[in-house]
Amino acid sequence: MPKKKTNKAAAKRFKVTAKGKLKYSKAGSGHLLSGKTRKRKRALRSRETLSKTEQKRIIPMLSS
Repeated sequence: MPKKKTNKAAAKRFKVTAKGKLKYSKAGSGHLLSGKTRKRKRALRSRETLSKTEQKRIIPMLSS
């Protein structure tokens, strides 16, 4: 049986923490930043953790 491949698109977007949760960066900080408030841009810089429901879907993509 062939080896399972890592989904490279998912690997670039998510990082696994020490406790096994998934971190990701928020969308919307790429361009058109002059129209966004300072508060909103500051909030976009922080990382979020994925919900348990979404983690069940993404973790198999990352397991190589």
